[in-house]
Amino acid sequence: MNLRIRIQRYPMKKYTTIALIAIVTFGGCVKLDIEKDTPKCIVKEIKQFQRSGVCDNAEVAAYTFQGKTLYAFSLGNCQVDSQADVLDDECKLLGSLGGFVGNTNINGEPFSNAVFLKTIWSK
Repeated sequence: MNLRIRIQRYPMKKYTTIALIAIVTFGGCVKLDIEKDTPKCIVKEIKQFQRSGVCDNAEVAAYTFQGKTLYAFSLGNCQVDSQADVLDDECKLLGSLGGFVGNTNINGEPFSNAVFLKTIWSK
């Protein structure tokens, strides 16, 4: 009796491929701690902001200013003369604070009049 045993040559190749696909698919997902009541466009901006290579102490804070909720995107203090972009709840850029010129106004009014509400996201 001549029994022939079939040996699968590449049984691990199938599993390796599946593992690589899973790593590529799910490995790029980063869960961000963003406040739940944050407008969708601001959440989208925060995700893009986070991917842009911000400093470890970067943050997005919500303020009440001129009767609206505004969001200040601060890069942190690892960059000299960095600016904080200020967006409204529809993601319209209203201006930038700080920077080389040291701007402190949004819509012609000092942003020091803004009332801090909460930090929406921080790194």
